[in-house]
Amino acid sequence: MDPIRYYDIRYVSGTSTAITVENGNVESAGSNFFGKALIRVLGDRGWGCYCASPFDPEDRTAKQEYISRAARAAKLANVPAEIADVPYGNPRSWSCSAAEQAAIPIEEKADLLLRMESGAKTPDICSTSAQYSELYQDVWFEDCNDYNAASSICRTLFTICAVAARSGNMQMNYEQEAVVGPLNLSGYLGYGEKCARRAAELLDASAISGGRMPVVLDPAIGGVFAHEAVGHASEGDAVRDGISVLAGKLGMRVGSPQVTIIDDPSMHGYGYEPFDAECIACGPIELVKGGIMNAYIHSRETLATVGTETGDAGHARAESGMQPLVRMSNTYIKEGDAEYDEIIAECRNGVLLIGSRGGEVDPGRGAFVFNAKYGYRIENGETTAMIRDVSLSGDILSVLHNTTLCGNERKMSGGVCGKGGQLVPVGDGAPHVYLTEAMVGGCGNA
Repeated sequence: MDPIRYYDIRYVSGTSTAITVENGNVESAGSNFFGKALIRVLGDRGWGCYCASPFDPEDRTAKQEYISRAARAAKLANVPAEIADVPYGNPRSWSCSAAEQAAIPIEEKADLLLRMESGAKTPDICSTSAQYSELYQDVWFEDCNDYNAASSICRTLFTICAVAARSGNMQMNYEQEAVVGPLNLSGYLGYGEKCARRAAELLDASAISGGRMPVVLDPAIGGVFAHEAVGHASEGDAVRDGISVLAGKLGMRVGSPQVTIIDDPSMHGYGYEPFDAECIACGPIELVKGGIMNAYIHSRETLATVGTETGDAGHARAESGMQPLVRMSNTYIKEGDAEYDEIIAECRNGVLLIGSRGGEVDPGRGAFVFNAKYGYRIENGETTAMIRDVSLSGDILSVLHNTTLCGNERKMSGGVCGKGGQLVPVGDGAPHVYLTEAMVGGCGNA
């Protein structure tokens, strides 16, 4: 058997609770237990892995058997790998296990969700739905260096959606909140009415013709740009594989001096992790600093391949029982010193884009398109008519260079990010951001 150069064991267990309601009815509600351990062994030929479920951290005999099975798999590997020798760091512990929330009966949570959804039953609304989820996750880690650590985290999220209809015109809006720790639904019952009001307003909003124009991004769509366009292009595996427009640009100017973009696993946002899937604790990393490409985010393997001077490890993340991948945590555009009114006045004639309905990005070519929930025209330095069916597109570097003002207040949002068949919780955010020019898409007449 090939020698074992390194091994680690990551056991993730816990419970997930999910409730879905539609049009006043509880469609589903329940809790599930999960628990899987991934045993990784690095041999001369590369990685070998074995997934064990159930798993008992105290069963030494079973652990040795699982390590042996992973070692046999490593013997069959044909992709040699190296890992960087980095300090583990100090885990940023934070009490977010939410034991009181876990004790609340699921029936009570479902009733609160129904009450929130009922608030969206206003005139012009033809359909409503809401989802609520809790995730309680315990992580136990051990490796061949006799290092071990453990953490317990709760994440809570809800989304409410309303569809408005009038004379064949249908418009949808959603509102969402995601936090690390407990979330008291009784404090968010007004979100139903808020969601419905915006959906109804969209019935009267106008579409615009596309074109290049000045643009102000609100914190939600600005955060999506930070995550999707810059964050993914800063991931060490994309840089290693040559599919990032930011590869090879360390120390080079990639944006205006007003732009600083940070990824921070230690921030108490939805992507918070006290340590990553390799048990490396990491703090804030300035990916872009004052417009200069400053660092990439890495696992121990991509750091060894791309070079230890290119960034920091501590960004390997994984679902229960799955292999670690380089992933973001909480990614955001750093706030500047501009007031909101100053930004709108500086834009003068353009558009304000608000919220996100998703989109696409190609980090290799640096091209993207993001759909906004809605927006407003900016005319003579003031916001005027509401607009809908609007998007932002272009190339990453142009947007970074065209960013000339960043607001002095930042807001974070939470959600999930998919990569390699895995979903992990993430946060993203920004202040209001002014772009002197960007490509806006629309489907109406100006």
